[in-house]
Amino acid sequence: MRSLLRVAACLLILVCALQLHARVTRVEITSRADVLNGQSFGDVGPYERITGRIYYALKVDNWHNTAIVDLANAVNLKNSEVEFASDFIVVRPKDIAKANGSMLLEVPNRGHSRILSLVDGGDWDLAHSAGDGWLLRNGFTVASLGWQWDAAGDGALRLIAPIAKDHGKTITGLLRGDLMLSKSVDEIPLGHLILGNIGGSEYPVANPDDPRNTLTVRDSRNAVRATIPRAQWKFAHTLDGKLTPSDRFIHLDGGFQPGKIYEYVYVVQDPVVAGAGFAAIRDFASWSKLAPDAIAPVKRVYAEGISQNGRFLRDYLYQAFNGDEEGHMALDGVLAHVAGAGRGSFNYRFAQPSRDAQPTSSVFFPTDIFPFTDLPETDTAVSRSKVKAGLLDRVIGERNVPKIFFSNTSYEYWGRAAALIHTVPDPDRGSAFGHVSAGGMVDAEISPSVRIYHFTGLQHFSGPFPPEEGKGDLLGQQPQSPLPIKYLWRAMIANMDAWVRNGTEPPPSSYPLVADQNLTPLDKYAFPKIPGVQVPQEANEAWRIDFGPDWQKIHILTRQPPMLGQPFPVLVPQVDADGNERDGVRLPEFAAPLATYAPWNLRDPSIGAPDQRVSFEASWIPFPKTAADRQRTGDPRKSIEERYKSKDAYLRRYSNALDQLIKDRWILPEDRPAVLERGEQEWDYATK
Repeated sequence: MRSLLRVAACLLILVCALQLHARVTRVEITSRADVLNGQSFGDVGPYERITGRIYYALKVDNWHNTAIVDLANAVNLKNSEVEFASDFIVVRPKDIAKANGSMLLEVPNRGHSRILSLVDGGDWDLAHSAGDGWLLRNGFTVASLGWQWDAAGDGALRLIAPIAKDHGKTITGLLRGDLMLSKSVDEIPLGHLILGNIGGSEYPVANPDDPRNTLTVRDSRNAVRATIPRAQWKFAHTLDGKLTPSDRFIHLDGGFQPGKIYEYVYVVQDPVVAGAGFAAIRDFASWSKLAPDAIAPVKRVYAEGISQNGRFLRDYLYQAFNGDEEGHMALDGVLAHVAGAGRGSFNYRFAQPSRDAQPTSSVFFPTDIFPFTDLPETDTAVSRSKVKAGLLDRVIGERNVPKIFFSNTSYEYWGRAAALIHTVPDPDRGSAFGHVSAGGMVDAEISPSVRIYHFTGLQHFSGPFPPEEGKGDLLGQQPQSPLPIKYLWRAMIANMDAWVRNGTEPPPSSYPLVADQNLTPLDKYAFPKIPGVQVPQEANEAWRIDFGPDWQKIHILTRQPPMLGQPFPVLVPQVDADGNERDGVRLPEFAAPLATYAPWNLRDPSIGAPDQRVSFEASWIPFPKTAADRQRTGDPRKSIEERYKSKDAYLRRYSNALDQLIKDRWILPEDRPAVLERGEQEWDYATK
């Protein structure tokens, strides 16, 4: 009897522990299948792919949840708890004992899982190919979890969260959207139109006749808005040749023209408790580590986010969601890629999580907002009293700081104000930390838990090789930069795993410094005068913005569009005589260059606004092949013929640079043949 009582007591303790540590209440599995018919991956063996939905409960009075906007107003509040759910995908070894104990938790971009395809080179869903199976051969568990309530498109992973009401009364507010088109259209959808698709469906119009609904047009981000008379537009959509009232489209008489920024403001109602997305990531990670019956039990969880989701992870850290309801650290590592200085509209009333900050759309949203640096920085421009804050203040206070990689490409320094994450205002415009000021900024100190990496010459997402011009809204004046991120990602994941698993320090931070004069104001940017190449005269700025009296304290935006204060200084990486950036993590293409990889690309005149930058893109500008070509065109850059005596001479320089990257742990040794082959392909293409 005593033995039975002891067993019962142990079981009771275990059940209570699971209830405390993991606020996952149940799991619905919709599919479970062997990956590629049971194909074995190295010593790990076969994998399985599981899809379904995770259900959670949040205690409203738990202080780890109090930052979630409108949680206490959720319509399904019961017994001081709110339930919600999120879609998931898990790819795990069938024999979990053969897993390496580490989970790569993907925060999916606008609901779509892509990390397996990016890192391993196969299908995103492993339907026909796993590529070379690097993640699987190394025993990683890979999960992708819905966090965005308005993720659009078939198969999107979504957050299923309740709406909020104010003591039973409908909550209303103002919402805003904007866009610049590449061709004329009569109608535009309400929602975030990005790369020709809806990234976030957002909210329908609640009252089409409300006088607060407005539509404006302007030529650029900072240009003056012109109001379009209300009689010239309506909430309507053409169906079967007839114009029909619609709560999700705007019709403009005469049509929307390319090369103009159109901005609309309209009344909405019934806000979703969108901030529950932060709790979903937190509690799934904690559950996976603490609950033995988790769908994929692991010892370590590394969250990965690219672009929108890198901003999500920066905001997750800033809002201190890395401690679960019992204070246990959820994420052991964070890999936030191409987020620039941004956070986002993730935990606001009427949140618009898809909105970012592009050169000609999603302008002046709560994205690139103070603070930017991981350690505290001071902003003296907002008031006479100094404002001091850092991105990691709250997680440091709670002792839940994970290991962190903040990585950016060249594009983010022009398109996402990336320099702000490692510079701070210089109050004396002289020196600080022994560094010389540039544009009123100096180099910031970086936390020991953080590494910052600048991947030189890459664009926001890797362009195709051979280089091609973008299509549609991405049509630029130059071909896109084709430099690949794949091999850098594999090394980053391996470095993060070693750092968390056994304390092996990753490569030191690598980014342009003010002190080295490798970070410069725009007016000192020294790009060479290449024939036929136009250089942009501006870069994206982060602004001090004001959405009304409640937006900073309780995250309710009442002023749309916001009132602008002063912008923060813009600094960009300086370039060499070829126009290539001088510092950062440099692929072999910079030790043995065949082209200029400019960090920007201007819009093609055919899509309007040719003085504006294309979103996400950098440029590939090839060197002249011969001295005669260079002299004929007046190109200031040396030709390929003048740089290299032969292909072998080029490959020696390329391979030496590659070997140094491997030594510095930026390329994995096993990836050397593939990267070297890419160098040969680039030579053949550049000299054909």
